[in-house]
Amino acid sequence: MLDHVSAKVSDVPAAKTFYEQVLEPLGVKLMMDGAEEGWCGFGTGPGMPQFWITNTEGRGAAHFAFSAPDHATSTPSTRPRSPRAARTTVHPRCAPHYHENYYGAFVHDADGNNIEAVCHRPE
Repeated sequence: MLDHVSAKVSDVPAAKTFYEQVLEPLGVKLMMDGAEEGWCGFGTGPGMPQFWITNTEGRGAAHFAFSAPDHATSTPSTRPRSPRAARTTVHPRCAPHYHENYYGAFVHDADGNNIEAVCHRPE
């Protein structure tokens, strides 16, 4: 169901140090270090990080990425509409800076939470 989650922090380098210390006893390691760019990814490996920290800039109180079985399911137009329908913030696209097959789309709900549908399979 959940692929990964993100927490917003005001100081990414400081939060990186904190989370490295707090998560290490749980077997969670820093897997991707972009602290100078405003993000870091932690996980148990192998594969992609499951927990991210990002700077507080931008919209969205929280980020939740849900696993999608294929690229078509990641497309917002295939999702049900609701009275609290979200607005698309990032149209479906590949994101090779994460990995070769990363394909995701982002929407914000009415409360500003960032919801992503992500597929890790090639199309």
